[in-house]
Formats: sequence, structure tokens, C-alpha cells
Amino acid sequence: MADKELNPSSITKLYGVHPKLVSLMKEAIKQSPYMFIISQGVRTAEYQNDLYQQGRTKPGKIVTNVDGYNRKSNHQVKADGLGYAVDIAIMVDGKVDWDDLTKYKEVGEHICKVAQEMGISISWGGRWKKFKDYPHFQLI
Repeated sequence: MADKELNPSSITKLYGVHPKLVSLMKEAIKQSPYMFIISQGVRTAEYQNDLYQQGRTKPGKIVTNVDGYNRKSNHQVKADGLGYAVDIAIMVDGKVDWDDLTKYKEVGEHICKVAQEMGISISWGGRWKKFKDYPHFQLI
């Protein structure tokens, strides 16, 4: 089986993301147990706040505890002009599957293993104690 690679949309979403995280995602996709795309890279404060309002002032479930202004997301650019987080989405039969946590767990562990092999320190939202965020990866 040939190595997988990130699709053009994913590459575009990696614009402005820290090069270590970009390299990790490009390497991790190659032998990933499931195809994934980059669903989120750099976010503006306004967009982060829009996500924060979900489940609070807007319909939907809460997806973040970071409002983008008082508490900044690692998706937002830091002083060096780079974002330090990405979100992925698992693809099944050409469609995004947000619901199969088993797949997210397998891919998450795979990405963590590749990061360790590459000497890149990351935090995966699937390993967080309180607020699980299986699609989320960030540099630490």
C-alpha cells in the first residue's frame, strides 16, 4: 500500500502553523491507520470566540473553553507569528467521520508515536483529563 499524503486543502490549512507541527502531520499521515485531513490550523481571535460561544450563547455543544481574547488558543498566532495547534478529521469513504472515537484514538496514538520518534513534544486532546478533544494536537 502506498503512503498516504495530506490533501491540498489540508496543506492550505497548515499555512502559518509552526513548521514542526506541519512536518509531524505530513509524516504521520503516511502510515496512519485511517486517512485524516487537517480541519483547522490558525484561527483568528474572532473565530475562536465564535467557537467559544457555541453551547453558551449559540446552539450546539461546547467545543472549547478558550474565548480567544481573555484566554488564547494555541490555534491563534503567538509572538513568533505562528500557530501551535491543529485539528484533524478522520475520513471514511470520502466523508468526514466525527463520531467514531475508536478511529480518533487510534490515529491520535499513532500521531503521538510519530511525534516521539521525530523528537517533537506535543499534547493530544485525547489524553487530556477533563475536556477531551480527540481531533486536537498542539506543540508544548
